[in-house]
Amino acid sequence: MKIKTKLRLGVGLLFLLIVLLSLVGAKYSNTLKQETQNILVANYNSVQYAQNMLRALENTDAQARAVFEKNLRLQENNITEGGEQEITQSIRAGWGQVGSSRPDSAALSGLRKAILAVIEMNMRAIERKSTVAKATADEAVLWIVLTGTVCFLIAFSLLVNLPSNIANPLQELTESIKQIAANNYTQRVHFGESVEFKALAESFNTMAEQLEAYNKSSLAKLLVEKKRIETLINNMHDPVIGLDEHWKVVFANQEALKIMGLPAADFVGKAAQDVAIRNDLIRTLLQDLLDQKQAPPAEPMKIYADGKESYFEKEIVHISAIPAGETQPQVIGHVIILRNVTAYKALDFAKTNFIATVSHEFKTPISSIKMSLQLLENKQLGNLNDEQQQLVESIKDDTNRLLKITSELLNMTQVESGNIQLNLRPTPPQQLLDYALEATKNQAEQKQIKIETSLAHPLPLVQADPEKTAWVLTNLIANAIRFSYDNAVIFIDIIQTENEVKIAVKDTGRGIEAQYQDKIFDRYFRVPGTQKEGTGLGLAISKEFMEAQGGRISVESELGVGSTFSIFLLLTRAEG
Repeated sequence: MKIKTKLRLGVGLLFLLIVLLSLVGAKYSNTLKQETQNILVANYNSVQYAQNMLRALENTDAQARAVFEKNLRLQENNITEGGEQEITQSIRAGWGQVGSSRPDSAALSGLRKAILAVIEMNMRAIERKSTVAKATADEAVLWIVLTGTVCFLIAFSLLVNLPSNIANPLQELTESIKQIAANNYTQRVHFGESVEFKALAESFNTMAEQLEAYNKSSLAKLLVEKKRIETLINNMHDPVIGLDEHWKVVFANQEALKIMGLPAADFVGKAAQDVAIRNDLIRTLLQDLLDQKQAPPAEPMKIYADGKESYFEKEIVHISAIPAGETQPQVIGHVIILRNVTAYKALDFAKTNFIATVSHEFKTPISSIKMSLQLLENKQLGNLNDEQQQLVESIKDDTNRLLKITSELLNMTQVESGNIQLNLRPTPPQQLLDYALEATKNQAEQKQIKIETSLAHPLPLVQADPEKTAWVLTNLIANAIRFSYDNAVIFIDIIQTENEVKIAVKDTGRGIEAQYQDKIFDRYFRVPGTQKEGTGLGLAISKEFMEAQGGRISVESELGVGSTFSIFLLLTRAEG
């Protein structure tokens, strides 16, 4: 039977029961009403009329006679019982005698008896009809109770059975859907009472069978893919470690196990925190994960494994996915990749040594060329004509440029080798600025550039290497002059912050595009489109020198407005 039919039958039956109960109640209520009205109209009124006539007989005045006459006529019009007509006629006859002559006691006694007979007759009728009304009321109560009981039983049966007939299959279907969602594809449902539920059960079972078949086929494919991925990972030459969202080791290839010195049974499937207690490398890698997933450091990790030192660049990949039914991605795992850069490190070391050697060897002949140029310019050896003087000036410029490049290459090799020799001591910032201004004085005069300085007084001492910091400041001022227009102004400000001294060099040149500002301190980088000479090493070396002594360097620039390069130096401990 269909659910719609069940609902219609149930609601229709309840409607019929309500109508039946209403009809039974209305029928017996109407019967009781009619019987009560019969008693009141037919008998009670006759008793009332008779009593009024008896009271009127007590007086002989005209008003009493009128009352008697009125009630007698009303009684004559209210004959309802058998024999009541004759008694009423006898009252009329007796009243005629009493009313036409002086009444004697015998006539009055006969009249009273007749009136009392009317009262008695109607009282018996009232009693009889009351008994009939009571029986009718009892019958009404019985039928209403029986009908109400039947209605209650049927309604209660519908209340208990109808919702369960609809809700139970839905609840069973809900539980089955939950089982399917939990990958229990063997779940089946069976509904036989309802056509709709039977069709729903068949559709659900068909879906479950198809999902079960698909799951079995997909499981085999997943196993094959899992084997393929494991083979690929194990054949990678770089160590790879996979963790789930709970920091449990999911996989680790042979290279990873080799550098950690652990067998697979003691690592894969274990909590990484437990392994980190006895393995320094895992502890270091987990610490990097805990430090809010920072980018891998520029310096490669040095790991002693397989009897030799190796260098690895670390990369941490955080795997995120959007779960089914969700809208926000959630982290479901982490992959740690260690790229072996030992060969590149060796090449870089060789390159650094080569550049250092070549640069060092270049300085001697370049110095000899400069000395020879000075001798040529000495007038004691003879005067030079204009063409010779121009050639000397050209050779001097080229020699100075070669010397600058050689010095920058030597500084870079010092940075790359990690052998930066610092001579930190309390230094007045004014002294650093004076040195840099003197070193760039001729360059500024050639372009007629004015340098304005603004210094806070008094300035505290800073903890710095005077030589390297002055070199950085000189490089910044030289760059500002190089990229400024002729007759421009360069502003240099020295201010004290809470625990630092800031030296800012601001030019009014072309400026730097926003997309290049984060690359300006990279080695050998030059802003595209610039026609100025340079190696692209000056700012990179400046950054290394500043960070080596605990300071920092930054840039703020707007295209068409100019650039501001700032260095920050720590105050001495006494000042701080």
